[in-house]
Amino acid sequence: MAAIAAMSLATIATRFAGLIVPAGFARRGRLKAAFEAMPVAVLAAIIAPTVLATGWPETVAASITLVVAWRSPLIAVVITGVVAAAGLRALAQYPI
Repeated sequence: MAAIAAMSLATIATRFAGLIVPAGFARRGRLKAAFEAMPVAVLAAIIAPTVLATGWPETVAASITLVVAWRSPLIAVVITGVVAAAGLRALAQYPI
């Protein structure tokens, strides 16, 4: 619960920071780079525990999705991730 609350606060703080920080101040230098990196960092913080703390099907599915995400559109990445996770979980449940 503490992790979920912390991620929620980080997300809300990120959104409100765009309103609070003056527009010209956030459009240059390191602060601009930090604001551009925040959504990716929050997403990685949400996904990483699932990828690393669960079984091998989720880890392999995340790796496959990452490779597809390198050059594919978002819808292809989402479909690949769902199909890979479901397929690998089914394979793990019923070994050959």
